[in-house]
Amino acid sequence: MRILVIGANGQLGSDLVQVLREQSSTHQVIPLTHAELEVTDLPQVQQVLAQSQPDVVVNTAAYHKVDEVESYPERAFAVNAIAPLNLARLCREQGIALLFLSTDYVFGGDAQRTTPYTEKDCPAPLNVYGTSKLAGEKLIQATWAKHWIVRTSGLYGVRGASGKGGNFVELMLRLAREGKDIRVVDDQRLAPTYTRELAKGLANLIENAPYGLYHLTCSGDCSWYEFALKIFELSNLHPSLQPTTSAEFKTAARRPSYSVLANQAIREAGIAPLKAWQAALADYLAERQKVQSSKGEER
Repeated sequence: MRILVIGANGQLGSDLVQVLREQSSTHQVIPLTHAELEVTDLPQVQQVLAQSQPDVVVNTAAYHKVDEVESYPERAFAVNAIAPLNLARLCREQGIALLFLSTDYVFGGDAQRTTPYTEKDCPAPLNVYGTSKLAGEKLIQATWAKHWIVRTSGLYGVRGASGKGGNFVELMLRLAREGKDIRVVDDQRLAPTYTRELAKGLANLIENAPYGLYHLTCSGDCSWYEFALKIFELSNLHPSLQPTTSAEFKTAARRPSYSVLANQAIREAGIAPLKAWQAALADYLAERQKVQSSKGEER
């Protein structure tokens, strides 16, 4: 199977390329970085698909700086909605399956929610980012039947989110090293997800699951504050950490107070669930240490 991965140098894309190559010697993975393919450049995308002739396209490219996006909705919709629409049209013309990464931020309008969202629940995004990704979902669904739409949440990976300058885990570790007083919101619940663990789930989805809409996150849930507590516990760090509220920690974009996803459709498809978020975090920290040690030896 020829699998083209758009955004192959991102924290998810890099893990997905590696996992696909490890899981099956029959996969021919075609990794394309942002420098190699601008997903909003339609002629360039047309040329790449014509030349590579993949069986599957995985689009991990996104404009995901949630607060910044509030000021640039046109760019958000160009990257997160119109580019996926154009991809879906091109994939339909050539019979290529398309996998699109979406987000838990398509939810949030139900302020009283306390149970995980299933794929059948009605989205109600609170911010431009979530709205633009939901638009991408709807445009793909209306255009091409051979698609997987995968909603996930709270991503962190060893590569780091290049567009964000790191990820939440790295931010917490840096603030702890610097001896800063740390305040983290305790009234937003989600399922933080390690990108390597997600990559394994995506590979299984491509190989075994019917087309459709899926929620795919690490198991369990926590607040961002509880996530920070576990990061420091597993890292044997003891910084000054205090919980705060979303009202006190004001941001440009509104976030859902609850955006935990129920991974219902993958269970129905017989796909193994991802690890508990605590176990996945331990895996991340171990892999992070291994990478740092390797770099130290190179120096």
